[in-house]
Amino acid sequence: MGVRGIVEGMLTVHYFAAARAAAGVASEQVEAPATLGDLVAQLSEEHTGTTEAGMSLKEVLGRCSFLIDGAGNTAMDSPLAGVTRVDVLPPFAGG
Repeated sequence: MGVRGIVEGMLTVHYFAAARAAAGVASEQVEAPATLGDLVAQLSEEHTGTTEAGMSLKEVLGRCSFLIDGAGNTAMDSPLAGVTRVDVLPPFAGG
């Protein structure tokens, strides 16, 4: 176990708005892949639900911004080694 009960090599993904609807959960712990792009691909394959509008998580993720341990980042080659949290933020109306 790592600091404060976080398992080493695991990260927590927090979903917001349409991403939460498509994933079917508010958050989950996953084994940290090498890059943000790898995480997006992994989540896209694992979640088969849709939003009320019929969008899959893969479609939603293609429009999202991401916070990696609180820092804004959308570069798919961003490394996730040592990362503990990724926030998935779809575009918000009125923004």
